[in-house]
Amino acid sequence: MPVPNVLLSGIVGSTAYGLAHEGSDVDRLGLFAAATERLHGLRPPKESHVSTAPDRTLHEAAKWCRLALGGNPTAMELVWLPDELYEVRTELGDELIGIRTSFLSAKRVRDAYLGYATQQFRRLESRGDGSFSADTRRRTAKHARHLKRLCHQGLELYTTGRLTLRVENPQEYHEFGERVATDPTAALPLLRFYENAFGEARAALPQRPDETAVEAWLHRVRAHFYAPGARAAGRRGSGRSVHLPYR
Repeated sequence: MPVPNVLLSGIVGSTAYGLAHEGSDVDRLGLFAAATERLHGLRPPKESHVSTAPDRTLHEAAKWCRLALGGNPTAMELVWLPDELYEVRTELGDELIGIRTSFLSAKRVRDAYLGYATQQFRRLESRGDGSFSADTRRRTAKHARHLKRLCHQGLELYTTGRLTLRVENPQEYHEFGERVATDPTAALPLLRFYENAFGEARAALPQRPDETAVEAWLHRVRAHFYAPGARAAGRRGSGRSVHLPYR
């Protein structure tokens, strides 16, 4: 079922990183605005819609903002895509791209990117000595590539305030993935290197995100999708008003 009011949507994941190969899924991420009136009812609208064929995740605007303010690497990709990877780009979506640095803060970016990279390493570590099925080996190599990418992109964002999604040398990432698929512990030196690099680097990001700018954008979204006619329709046919005293 189509999701209305999509503000921004594009192709993310391995295609955006330049790491896709034959058979890779094409992942899409976007955000939409719920009708403002629906946010005030007994049953709030769904905050996320996830589908397959095509693989697409859409978050409601407020949820996406919360994820991005928390430094979520997957959510953050959406506002740093190359122009050619956007499939839906509205005026409000462009405004969001324009305030993308407002979501950034040093501690949240460091904790989120290193945290996700560490999760990837734990997955690798749990797979033992590499003596597993071909399918598990492929997934292990994929997790290793993500670990390396998260570390590199996170440090770039932390030290420059900018995020480049497409990696410079895809072959290097694929070779790293194959090494780690053979020996998962081969990922540990890279993780330790980036932990030290984050610790020694000077952050280019503020201590706190600019929530005022984010809130102002979200208010513009709510105003845009507010239909005052719906409220008037709710009063139609009610006759004259009767004011009862509070008891």
